[in-house]
Amino acid sequence: MAMISTNDLKNGMTLSLDDGLFNVVEFQHVKPGKGGAFVRTKLKNARSGQVLDRTFRAGEKVDRAMINKREMQFLYREGSDYIFMDDSSYEQLTVGPAALGPAAGYLVETMNAVLAMYEDEIVDIELPASVDLAIAETEPGVQGDRVSGARKPATLETGKVVQVPLFVNPGDRIRVDTRSGEYLGKSS
Repeated sequence: MAMISTNDLKNGMTLSLDDGLFNVVEFQHVKPGKGGAFVRTKLKNARSGQVLDRTFRAGEKVDRAMINKREMQFLYREGSDYIFMDDSSYEQLTVGPAALGPAAGYLVETMNAVLAMYEDEIVDIELPASVDLAIAETEPGVQGDRVSGARKPATLETGKVVQVPLFVNPGDRIRVDTRSGEYLGKSS
């Protein structure tokens, strides 16, 4: 790990602190009239997503964590584990569902994702902004039941449940936002 000064902080940088790994969301150098300068930061925990405010003395040394981002293709599921393949080296990686978190509900075979890794641990997974998935199961829409904005639960091919409009039927392909889990529309 590289030691850096708090004077060199930049947004998006990852720090290894005593409490864990944190991404710098924002920072501000403050030089009051009296006393020493300091750096006020907003940090996001890379594992839990919790955001906290932290103040450092100006010039204080902190550990910078080197995050390795690898473009990988999701191949298949083996039991509860997910098998990914590195696009450049063809090396396969077995990942547990806990490391993927909510992103596991959007993964379909042959989908590409960027895995952010710290040493041998996956700390984040970046998916496309939206994905097209098939509806595995949902209640059929009843003719004449067209309340404006009404929704019903639908189970996707990945097992994730999302709210969809009443006109969506089993077998339809829909586009889902991977950040919020919202229905965006039918896909062609």
